[in-house]
Amino acid sequence: MTARFTLGELDAAAALLRDGGVLAYPTEAVYGLGCDPHDRSAFERLFALKQRPPTQGVLLIGADFAQVEPYIDLTAVPADVLVQVRESWPGPHTWIFPRSSLVPDWVAGAHDGIALRVTAHEPAAALCRAYGAALVSTSANPHGEPPARSADMAISYFGETLEGVLDAPVGGQQRPTVIRDALSGAIIRA
Repeated sequence: MTARFTLGELDAAAALLRDGGVLAYPTEAVYGLGCDPHDRSAFERLFALKQRPPTQGVLLIGADFAQVEPYIDLTAVPADVLVQVRESWPGPHTWIFPRSSLVPDWVAGAHDGIALRVTAHEPAAALCRAYGAALVSTSANPHGEPPARSADMAISYFGETLEGVLDAPVGGQQRPTVIRDALSGAIIRA
């Protein structure tokens, strides 16, 4: 049975993640699937749920810059670019950075960079704070289906194979966040 957590049970949701679980949780526009980015077994289960090719990679979200900073190759990012990005956070802005050696290859997929966001959506930020680190964030849906916008929809997609869900509202965004290349500013996903 899928464990259903409320915002009052964030410590239990974070414990599920630390124990290698996959959790659906609300983000700015849709429900995301998350796990520990360094737990390859959990990551592989997440991709099996999505039925997604492993070459696609995923983004990571954090509650603050300190949670995403270790994944950025700061030597490859000009100071003015970092200032611009940090001014957009926390917020619904996802940026692709040159990745540091701490990014597991399975998280980046076939990409050279890593997509990161410091979320302003309080339920997702609170989950990252309770977990104590950045989490995988990819839309909660089988590949090719519309993203889940509620806990019930996430459970209907994945049934008992989904280990947990944080039952809280999504944010006010109508679409998943725009993804931009931090160095060039190019829009990767509108």
